[in-house]
Amino acid sequence: MSNKNSVISTKGEEFLKGIAIDIVILGFNENQLKVLLLEYKSTGLFGLPAGYIFKDENLNDAAKRVVGERTGLKDIFIEQFYVFGDTNRHDIKPIKKILAAEGASTQSDHWLLDRFVSVGYFALVDFKKVIPQPDQISDNCQWYDLANLPNVMLDHNMIIKKALETLQTNLDGKLIGFNLLAETFTMTELQSVYETILNKKLQRTAFQRKMLSLGILERVAKRMTGGAHKAPYLYRFIKNETL
Repeated sequence: MSNKNSVISTKGEEFLKGIAIDIVILGFNENQLKVLLLEYKSTGLFGLPAGYIFKDENLNDAAKRVVGERTGLKDIFIEQFYVFGDTNRHDIKPIKKILAAEGASTQSDHWLLDRFVSVGYFALVDFKKVIPQPDQISDNCQWYDLANLPNVMLDHNMIIKKALETLQTNLDGKLIGFNLLAETFTMTELQSVYETILNKKLQRTAFQRKMLSLGILERVAKRMTGGAHKAPYLYRFIKNETL
């Protein structure tokens, strides 16, 4: 949710009503895929970074604002992947709990207790560059292993699952625009990312052949580790390629 105090006000006059943003921010560290989650104050509730759209704000700009506030990063490439609008996602119990912890009204006329349609975005970021920042109604903003998540509120498990499925369907193209890896990386590091996201082992030679045939990588230099004959090549994505 946004840093603005008006988020928990009864009317929320500054925001568009009935529409929200939920963002799956993914990072890769030590061969594990991580997702950034908020822990809301004095509630025991966990959830994805989320936010609302100001009346004079573009939808994508609102999503970039929320990602920037939670990660401390600028110029992050994000992608809209799905709209979540089923009636059964409307559950006021966790929202009331969050409002009560802030000393805000939990009366039925509070704008946050209305039904919301949520636009899902995902962002792949360099884990080492992120400085997680909680919002005004959360105590913590932390990375969690995708394979070992706490119990998240509302339909956020489904949102995370849908984001991962979307990423898996066109992984070659997604990794070019995003910043999940450092600017330069080894083929082994790239394969590790693929295997983690796809949740399966890949044959090394076939993987390398495929990646080089796509024309999306350029070789930079050998990494200076150990003897020259053992040093792996470094690669980077060719940013202006489109698949």
